[in-house]
Amino acid sequence: MDSENPLGEFLRARRTLLRPEDIGLVVSGRRRVPGLRREEVAALADVSHDYYVRLEQGRERHPSAQVVEALARALELEPDAAEHLWRLARPHPAPSRPPAAREQVSPTLLRMMTDWHRTPAVVLGSGLRVLAHNTLGQALFAGHAYSGDLLRMVFLDPDARDFYPDWEQVAANTVAGLRPADGGGHDDPALVRTVGELSLRSPEFRRLWARHDVRRKTHDSKRFRHPLVGELTLDYESLTVNSAPGQQLVVYQAAPGSASEQALTLLGSLAADGAHVEDREDRGPTPTDPAQAGADPGPGDRASQV
Repeated sequence: MDSENPLGEFLRARRTLLRPEDIGLVVSGRRRVPGLRREEVAALADVSHDYYVRLEQGRERHPSAQVVEALARALELEPDAAEHLWRLARPHPAPSRPPAAREQVSPTLLRMMTDWHRTPAVVLGSGLRVLAHNTLGQALFAGHAYSGDLLRMVFLDPDARDFYPDWEQVAANTVAGLRPADGGGHDDPALVRTVGELSLRSPEFRRLWARHDVRRKTHDSKRFRHPLVGELTLDYESLTVNSAPGQQLVVYQAAPGSASEQALTLLGSLAADGAHVEDREDRGPTPTDPAQAGADPGPGDRASQV
């Protein structure tokens, strides 16, 4: 992932993305570095140039609250990025992690998702791995090499750019959404391995990761080009699962009366008839047996863990 100086890496990345003219600085002559110079950030934050250099180099790791606030203003950080800066600069002691275990989804949540016949829903775990889905959620993402791993699907799947018509935006938002999970602590071995793998295999991921963008997955609209039903524009809400910290429930909906709603209805009919596209590669563990998950689903219960 990053070096052992996450605060310095973040500050350096963010200042290179901020153009002098964007903040009213007069530019004269040729500049050898992209974005802002160190002395310019220091002046904007009202700290000494030497102190700011020590921050970037990792020789000063615990700036005061006033300095953190000043740096966030100087770099014009959005709220999520400013919160990330706070975590890097003033970290809390990390709790000890229990031995790695397979992430499980609450049987109650599985039953709830099953009743959403017109709404695709998926539960995401660490690194955007799909932990569970209802029938329509499975059908929405089925047919790809990495249908069970949305992060790898975006950057490694050969069909990703066709499936996501706005791939560049999807890719940028996907990487930015990893930063809150990382938090600068580097204490999630699975995330470290995933970032390392994608940095080696995907130049696009490596470039976006180096930007240090931070943006939580909350709600937005997303376009899909589905192999069975064509283009859909779906609104989604990403909800935290309080009973399982780190898990996200993502629920998709089409606008009432829209062509996307008709396409989603058709997809639901095809999925109910068992005509959805099969994945081309193994998606990992097979769906959990309902008895092992603690649920007692009826014959129509198609929500499953993967």
